[in-house]
Amino acid sequence: MELTNKQITVIFKALCDENRVQIFRLLQGGERCACELLDEMQLSQPTLSHHMKILCDSGLVVGRKEGKWMHYSISVEGADVAIKCISELTAVTETEGKCCCGE
Repeated sequence: MELTNKQITVIFKALCDENRVQIFRLLQGGERCACELLDEMQLSQPTLSHHMKILCDSGLVVGRKEGKWMHYSISVEGADVAIKCISELTAVTETEGKCCCGE
């Protein structure tokens, strides 16, 4: 399955912010409560929510509600898609034939 340009853009958008990369790194140790992320990141709750929405919309992170708090973790499936995305974008395919400029 080839990823669409839109899907690729959403993944890169999720990882193009320093705060979201830091959140993703914190989640590498396993599921974290939003309250832990708030303490660790020194962000306001609305700012953290904004970043988590982007990460969840990309499919890289999943959240589950427990009481009044959200708990977040890295999505194994989402991470696999991101790896596939990088592989697709960096794959070099040689084309045989003449150059379009006649050389």
